[in-house]
Amino acid sequence: MPKHPCKLIALSLLSLAAARLVAAPSVYPTGVTRYDPATAYNTYVIFSGQDKNTHLIDMNGNEVHRWSAEGFPPVLLDPALTGGRRGNVLVQLASVPGTSNEGNGLRNQAIGELDWDGTVVWQWGAAASAQDAYAAPVEGRAPAQVPGGAARQHHDWRRLANGNTLVLANLVHALPGFSAPQVLDDVIYEVDRQGDVVWKWVASDHLDEFGFSAAALRLVKQGASPRGKAAPFDYLHINNMSVLGPNRWYDAGDQRFHPENILIDSREANFIVIIDKRTGKVVWRLGPDYPAPARGPRVLPRPVDQIVGQHDAHLIAPGLPGAGNLIVFDNQGEAGYPRVSVGVQPRSRVLEIDPVKQQIVWEYTGGDSNGPDWGFYSSFISSARRLPNGNTLIDEGMNGRIFQVTANGAIAWEYISPYFAATPVAGAGRPVLSNWVYRAQPVPYDWAPAGTPRSEKAVTPPELGAYRVVTN
Repeated sequence: MPKHPCKLIALSLLSLAAARLVAAPSVYPTGVTRYDPATAYNTYVIFSGQDKNTHLIDMNGNEVHRWSAEGFPPVLLDPALTGGRRGNVLVQLASVPGTSNEGNGLRNQAIGELDWDGTVVWQWGAAASAQDAYAAPVEGRAPAQVPGGAARQHHDWRRLANGNTLVLANLVHALPGFSAPQVLDDVIYEVDRQGDVVWKWVASDHLDEFGFSAAALRLVKQGASPRGKAAPFDYLHINNMSVLGPNRWYDAGDQRFHPENILIDSREANFIVIIDKRTGKVVWRLGPDYPAPARGPRVLPRPVDQIVGQHDAHLIAPGLPGAGNLIVFDNQGEAGYPRVSVGVQPRSRVLEIDPVKQQIVWEYTGGDSNGPDWGFYSSFISSARRLPNGNTLIDEGMNGRIFQVTANGAIAWEYISPYFAATPVAGAGRPVLSNWVYRAQPVPYDWAPAGTPRSEKAVTPPELGAYRVVTN
């Protein structure tokens, strides 16, 4: 895959047909719509678009590099783990096409590492043996055997300091006590450079550690796929996995936060947990049950209230403002056992949480940017990352909107993905045109090879009341 020249992602107008799940204009600008150099943190941003390519953009929305593969998500590799080579990423290398996007790994055949020029450096999974569990009944199918077969990676993966790769994947199998003939389980593999699995963790082995009440566990076991018995029941839908890394809690003696421990979260069940890497046991948990949000003025800090269908939970890295706290995109989508009501005006929020006190210490809602709370909403996908100057990079995924906010909620930079495509949607019966972005990540300038271009010219948005599409 050759290099792509720097090119401007223009502030263009594209038609959007039924891509959003909330009311939205059918025509709106894409690219960078605002950029205040005085308050923004300058960085590249990497994401995979609906065009199935992975894009690296600068602060003016210029595409400075492209890899002709998508990632779920793409993962930046530290040059310290690649022999000093800059610009290596983990992405999907092969997948099975289908008519429905279930947000899992069943169509993911192979994953691997690409260098800056698109050369495959490492690969895991074999395309020839991949199967699509949604294309045929799954009753009686043997458990998936990932070594030598389909990777089935989904939602997250990480390169470890020892050179191994931690892979979040799917496993289709029957579980005793479940009404569904097959479940879509979540499994974590640690894979070495030769492709051998050297460590394995399966979610269903730990059902009694996730905090389910007896009534909730009955609902879990009685559940079924909305696509019928021919499809496995996605009962947890773990959508995030991160290694804790160095943190102040472990430095203070709290063994639950050992740097090698793993943090995951379940969209369907509304919990976030830390797994002890050595024992596999859950040693820290948030959810699945929360108090309802209090009415009245917002108070900080306060106990964590109702989180629904969250994404991208992780500890803020050392050296960043809020280091050691947990940051998470709280979608407020449909989830829970039983399902949690999100009200008549659903709205998302980003939460920063003290994981020891389990208190919210900072949050962002649409109202913090002088808009309505419900003006910031993504019922699925999405992410949030803390930046060195205290800003937070947010991906409002279902709207293809990536933006930076200051600690006070002011928007310092905003970008709308121009990469639209017909996207299969579970239960829709037909594809919709979307520019969804699963996850957006900041990329330090020195991560890319020397000489990679970048532009940092201020962008002032037009007055909304005076902004018009040019007539013919």
